[in-house]
Amino acid sequence: MLAAVLTSFTTFFATVGPVEAAVLFATFTRAMTARDRRAIAARAVAIAFVILAAATLFGGPLLRQLGVGIPALQTAGGILLLMIALEMVFARPASTFKLTPPEGAEAQAKDDLAVFPLATPLLAGPGAMSAGVLLAANAHGDPMALAVTVAGLATVMIITLALLLVAHQLSRFLGVTAQRVLMRVFGILLAAIAVQAMFNGLAGSGLFPPRG
Repeated sequence: MLAAVLTSFTTFFATVGPVEAAVLFATFTRAMTARDRRAIAARAVAIAFVILAAATLFGGPLLRQLGVGIPALQTAGGILLLMIALEMVFARPASTFKLTPPEGAEAQAKDDLAVFPLATPLLAGPGAMSAGVLLAANAHGDPMALAVTVAGLATVMIITLALLLVAHQLSRFLGVTAQRVLMRVFGILLAAIAVQAMFNGLAGSGLFPPRG
């Protein structure tokens, strides 16, 4: 059970990226009052949690209705997470979980930052949604395992909200170097989880029957 909790927490923490989101949040809300920042942070986290919880609980069953089995979900999800992990480890500037320059410019001009870009794609992006589907697939329909997965997601979102609320102080405290170190550490952990997911998917696919 402890292993499942740690896997869920680590996977969601790496794909949601609370620290990076907090730094970007500080940039987007620099000219806002503290009260407005708190309201935007709370709304963004709530929306992101609903999106990710829905992807976790219903993404897998929906795909299975389309004829996609659990081994395929595990393999595909592992590949996607591995791609994200590699970008985190090598700190590529064109990361899949960062905003593009046009998206950043649009975000600065929009009134409701809570929905875009904070809730999505920063917090509830493709990587985090894929992670939820993958973790739920690994649960194999076990209600306790699914509850652990959602609890891990909730814990990460609580941490995310706390970091957003102190985003301006955090941005000043953490330099670029510290942010990249954290990103690389969680990238390595995410890569290991992704590879294990691919191994599980390939083993369950029947393509490689056991010898003997």
